[in-house]
Amino acid sequence: MRRVLTTLAAFSVLMLPAVAEAQSNSRRGGQSGAQNADGSAQTESKRAPRLAPLRQRNNAGPCPYVKILYDAARYVELTGQASAANVGYTGEIEGVNSDCSYQGDEPITVDIGLLFNFGKGPQAQGDQRSYRYWVAVTERNRAILSKEYIDVAANFAGGDRVAVTDQRTIVIPRAELTTSGANFEILVGFDVTPDMAEFNRSGSRFRVTAGQTPSPVEATPSAQ
Repeated sequence: MRRVLTTLAAFSVLMLPAVAEAQSNSRRGGQSGAQNADGSAQTESKRAPRLAPLRQRNNAGPCPYVKILYDAARYVELTGQASAANVGYTGEIEGVNSDCSYQGDEPITVDIGLLFNFGKGPQAQGDQRSYRYWVAVTERNRAILSKEYIDVAANFAGGDRVAVTDQRTIVIPRAELTTSGANFEILVGFDVTPDMAEFNRSGSRFRVTAGQTPSPVEATPSAQ
């Protein structure tokens, strides 16, 4: 999907929440409170994103920063208290990579690759699930310029965990010839409820069939 922004001045200015903490290019590891599917504690370890590198190009300046918003990096459905038995569908943004292109007075074209891990817990119903995530373009450390929501489908017919990759292209106009990509950030995250965001901030997590390494498949966005 190609998202073309009109002019920067035309967008509504919405300040980012003060509690939101972004992480760059891979999700943050080492969070306390982690638990296995049986409820026992586990230590979160960093894993390298299994994403193919994007084509590198020569640009008139640096590329925009692309980050995963920590509060929205995971999606965990709970039907009651926070326990492994109450987990429904889960999702996690495992990694993101990006590349950009712009010369002269051209707009900035940013290609983004995302890796998701989706899970199916004891309370999940069915083998099909659509997850919604968003991509937001912001002035660096300031205001949101544009935000787009995307649906990605997961099929659990082959097991309780599935890895999905998705790619997006975003176009950012430049107000002046000297405007570089370093003036912008691109944030990504799941469309989570306030309770889910608080759960993420607490550092707690539940892993479905922990230890398996699913093979990535291409995303199949569902109709919005």
